[in-house]
Amino acid sequence: MMQATSLLRNTLKRSSPLTSTLCRQIHIEKRIEELNITLPSPSQPKANYNIVCHASGNMLYISGHLPITSDGQLCTGRVGPASGGRTIEEGYDAARHCGLNIISTLKNQLGDLDRVEQIVKVFGIVNSTTDFKEQHLVMDGCSDVLMEVFGKPVGYHARSAIGTSTLPLDMVVEVEAIVQIKSEE
Repeated sequence: MMQATSLLRNTLKRSSPLTSTLCRQIHIEKRIEELNITLPSPSQPKANYNIVCHASGNMLYISGHLPITSDGQLCTGRVGPASGGRTIEEGYDAARHCGLNIISTLKNQLGDLDRVEQIVKVFGIVNSTTDFKEQHLVMDGCSDVLMEVFGKPVGYHARSAIGTSTLPLDMVVEVEAIVQIKSEE
């Protein structure tokens, strides 16, 4: 994992940690603090791949992130209150955790969240019962936290939300993202 992180940082042409620390802007991190948000630890892969995002040019393709809470618990179950499943609110909360985990990965990979130029696209898959048709409301949890943290226009993004009858580890929702980053000067 460490090798993959180093490779990604080199791909992004990141300067030395000392130089990056001196040049950091911290606007986004200040907003996170003002919002009283605590980012979870960066996600680690749960299968046989060794990166959580891939850089190509100034784009980051972020692998599917799970709804892991700050205390390390995975939000599990299917959304579909009419069939005894999780409520829309519980799904929304799970999607919010996915968003926070994506932000944590960005911070870990970039070192400075102010390097995010644009959240381009978010794709969410909601573990839901066959009669549940409100996946878009669940995904608002992720979109809302990205907008809270990055604001307009950076946080404003295209989005897709679909439902499926099962997800790995019985997670409530999985979210992946495409993020455009600023080049370091």
